[in-house]
Amino acid sequence: MPSPVPISTRPIDKPSVGRNNYQPFGFREEVLPKGWSQDGSRPLPCDIHASHDVAIQVRDGCTLYCDIYRPSETSRPVPAILAWSPFGKKFNGITMLKALPWGLGIPKGVLSGLEKFEGPDPAEFVPRGFAIINVDARGSGDSDGTVGIMGTQEAEDGYDVIEAIAKMPWCNGNVGLAGNSHLAIIQWFIAALRPPSLKAIAPWEACSDLYREQFVRGGVFDAGLFDFIIDHNIQGHGGVEDFHEMYRRYATADSPYWKDKRPDLSKINIPTYITASYTSFVHTMGSLRGWLQVASSEKWLRLCPWQEWYDMWNCKDSAAELASFFDHYLNGAENGWDKTPRVRTTSLRFNQDPLYNIVEEDYPIPRTEYRKMYFQPGGLLSPDAPDTVSTVSYESEKYQDCASFTHTFSSRTRLAGIPKAVVYMSCPDFHDLDVYVLVRKLDAQGKALLNLNIPWSSVAQHGVRPDSVESISPREKNNLMFHVGSLGILRASRRAIDPSRSLHDNFPFHPHDRDEYITPGDVVKLEIGIWAMGVEYEAGESVRVEVHGNSPLLRGEFKANGEFQDLESHGTHILHLGGEYASHIVLPFV
Repeated sequence: MPSPVPISTRPIDKPSVGRNNYQPFGFREEVLPKGWSQDGSRPLPCDIHASHDVAIQVRDGCTLYCDIYRPSETSRPVPAILAWSPFGKKFNGITMLKALPWGLGIPKGVLSGLEKFEGPDPAEFVPRGFAIINVDARGSGDSDGTVGIMGTQEAEDGYDVIEAIAKMPWCNGNVGLAGNSHLAIIQWFIAALRPPSLKAIAPWEACSDLYREQFVRGGVFDAGLFDFIIDHNIQGHGGVEDFHEMYRRYATADSPYWKDKRPDLSKINIPTYITASYTSFVHTMGSLRGWLQVASSEKWLRLCPWQEWYDMWNCKDSAAELASFFDHYLNGAENGWDKTPRVRTTSLRFNQDPLYNIVEEDYPIPRTEYRKMYFQPGGLLSPDAPDTVSTVSYESEKYQDCASFTHTFSSRTRLAGIPKAVVYMSCPDFHDLDVYVLVRKLDAQGKALLNLNIPWSSVAQHGVRPDSVESISPREKNNLMFHVGSLGILRASRRAIDPSRSLHDNFPFHPHDRDEYITPGDVVKLEIGIWAMGVEYEAGESVRVEVHGNSPLLRGEFKANGEFQDLESHGTHILHLGGEYASHIVLPFV
C-alpha cells in the first residue's frame, strides 16, 4: 500500500559499476570456496553458495532484487536472516570503514566483504547454518520503483519478500530480520504486520519514530544525517523520498504522513532481541521504546558500550549471541538462549573503558532513585532549591555558549536511566526558542570529557589516549566516534505534553500537533526529556548540566545542513532560577 499522502521525491545517482561495490546487473550463481578473500578481507571459513540479483515480485507488481548467501551443502534446509535497506546490497562494511578515523578500530581481515553495510556478515553466519539475504529495498539498486523510507509500503514489501524467501527450496520456512540502523528500524514496521514466516527479529539500534527521534527531534527539523546518506550511499533508477519537501508540506506529527513513520510496536508478538546504546545520537530512545512497548513476552534488551558497527562486526561475543538467539527461534535449538538475562546495561566512564553486561531486573532499573537537582546562581547544581530569585543568560545562536551548572560527587556514583530537565525560559528578542540540555561528565580537574565509543586499546596504536583527546583533529572528533553526553531538545512552541502517551514520567510525549508561540519576554515552562544515560563517576568527578540555544554536539561530517535545520533560536535566552521559576534537572541515581 502506498503512502497515505502523495510523496515528493528528489533525484539520486544511477547505479554505476564500482561505486559502493555495485556490479553489473544480472542473475548469476557461484560457489565461493573456503579461503576466498578479496583485497585482504576475511578468508571464508567454508564454501558459500552465492546467488546474485535474485528477483522477487511484491504485491503491487514491483520486482525487488536480493543476493543470497547460504551453505553450499544442501542436505537439509536452513533458516534465512534478512538484511533490508536501500544502501546497496553490495555496499559493505569494509568500504565504509575505509572512510572512518582509525577504521573505527576494526582491523583488516575481520570482515569478508560479503556483508551488506550495517548487516550481518555471511562469513560469520553461513558456517553456523544460516542463509543471509541482502535485499535492495524498493527503488534502490536495480529494484523497481522509488525509494520510500519506512512506513506501510516498505513494511508490505518486507512481508512479501519474507514469504517468498520462506518458500524457496533451500529454506526451512523460518525467517529472521537482523541488522543495524535502517536495517533495524525497518524491523519494527515489518514485524508489526506479522508475516507468518517471520519468527524472530533482532533490531540492533533502532529509532522507532522518525519524526520525534530523527527528523524533527524536539520540534526542530534536521535532515543533515539523511542528506549525507543520500549523497554517499543510495543509488537507484528513480528517486528518493524528499524529507525537506515533505516536512514543508506536513510540519506537524499528527499528519497521516508522519503517523505512517511511527510503527505500532504493540503489534509485535514474536521473539525480539534489542541492542541499544547510550552513545547513539539517533537510536537510543527508539530502542528503549521497543523494549517497553513490544508485546512479546520473549524479549531481551542489551545496552551495549560500543559504537554499533564495532559491536556488530568486531565483537565475537555479540555475533555468537545473535546466532544463538536465531538458532533457538529459527531452528528450535535447545541451546540455553532462554537463560540469557533479559536486561543487561552498561556504565560509561569516559576516561577509561566502560563497565558492561551489568545484569538488571528490568529497564528503566526499578531501584532507581530520581532526585531533583536545582540550578543555582554561580553555576552550582544542588539538591536544595535556590534561596533567591535570579537569572542567567547566554547567546542562543553562538555555538557552545550556554548556562551551565555543576555538582561534584564525594563518592563513587552511578547515574543510569532517563533524566528530565524542567527549565523556565524567556527570550526578549523572539517569539520562540530552541533549547538543548546536555548532561556532561567532568574529570577531577574539572575538564569536560568525551567518551570514546570503541575500546581505547583499539586506537592506542594511533597514539590516542584518554589524555590526548584534545589534540585529535575535528574530523576525527565526530559524534560517531565520541559521545559528548546525553541530550534533550525542545522547541518552546512545541512544549505541549500528552501524559497518556509519555514513555516514562521523565520522558514526556510531545504531540507536535500545533505551534504555541510565546510573547517575547514572557517566561515559559519547558519539560525536556533527556535521552537515557548510564555514567559512572568517581569521587571528585562531576556532572555538569548545560543549557544551549543550538546543538552542542560535535560538528563533524554529520552536522546539520544549516539551510534546512530551521532553528528558532535568536538573540539572548534567559534561564530563570529560584522561586516559582526553580529550574532543575531530575537525575537517575542507582
